[in-house]
Amino acid sequence: MLIQEVINGIEELAPLPYAEDFDNVGLLVGDKNNEASGVLVCLDTLEEVIDEAIEKNCNLIVSFHPIIFSGLKKITGKNYVERVVHKAIKNDIAIYAIHTALDNSFVGVNAKICEVLGLKNKQVLIPQKHTIKKLLTFVPTKEANKVREALFDAGGGSIGNYDHCSFNVEGKGSFKGNENSSPIVGEKGKTHYEEETQIGITFPKHAEAKILKALFNNHPYEEVAFEITTLENSNQHIGIGMIGELETPQNPADFLKFVKEHMQTECIRHSKLIDKKIKKVAVLGGSGAFGISSAIASGADIYITGDVKYHDFYKAENKMIIADIGHYETEQFTKSLLVEYLTKKFTNFAVVLSVCNTNPVKYL
Repeated sequence: MLIQEVINGIEELAPLPYAEDFDNVGLLVGDKNNEASGVLVCLDTLEEVIDEAIEKNCNLIVSFHPIIFSGLKKITGKNYVERVVHKAIKNDIAIYAIHTALDNSFVGVNAKICEVLGLKNKQVLIPQKHTIKKLLTFVPTKEANKVREALFDAGGGSIGNYDHCSFNVEGKGSFKGNENSSPIVGEKGKTHYEEETQIGITFPKHAEAKILKALFNNHPYEEVAFEITTLENSNQHIGIGMIGELETPQNPADFLKFVKEHMQTECIRHSKLIDKKIKKVAVLGGSGAFGISSAIASGADIYITGDVKYHDFYKAENKMIIADIGHYETEQFTKSLLVEYLTKKFTNFAVVLSVCNTNPVKYL
């Protein structure tokens, strides 16, 4: 199996177009056309992780965080990033990073936190904008069904719990081909009128290449008339953070103890406890202070995230509790999520969970 085939499987779970603009995701080191001997899954690609991959005969590391975040001008080994890249190249090990593409997946990082905490009725906390596109095309009516079905098969026309969604308008199109044209219907040099169907479908932005390929491969005309626009509608299944509910409300102190145990954290920094039982819980893996206002607006009783600064705790304003359980701690179960997914996706292939604890923060 080629490394590219493994990458294709990963990107079905978390398409890269949904990664944040500031991020550096995808294949960072290595040749995608090499045969994959095994996959090692980790949170951070450190030197000890490269050593583990060598020991376990894995020439592809799937890392949550990207080891290369800003540009590298030299690879001389003067810091840990350069040493990792150098050792990976020297040992022909590919490194793939998924990061915010998985953060924004409905079944990604935050869904895993919800699972660990037993939260139900999950919803995206901060839906990502501009993820839905719309295609309009004009097809001879007798060919409309063929083209429409091809677009559906390519991922078009799916909205929430529905698929095969389209809007169709019957009309009459006109065209006149020049001397270099080869019209399927009509004659070049003469204006032709054809009964046509305008087909309109929406599709997720990551599927655009497949949608256009299906359109061009199935449309009968020499010149295909179409337009694509980006919609303002929010996609409720793509975005960062999540909101869920506890089956049984808990008082704040008991719930924080529950979180500490289940999220396996040694320390929870939190704002003032409010005199209200915890029912609605917002979560955001990693550095999530930017999501505080969204969590409050969602009606959450508590917001669980990491890397909250001193003054950010004031933003709770007794409307909810802010709980900082640690950056690593909010993301640590992501490794298991990826291993479970890849093991099911590639049943006859070695997918290994890294045993390295790469948390740089220690507690006394």
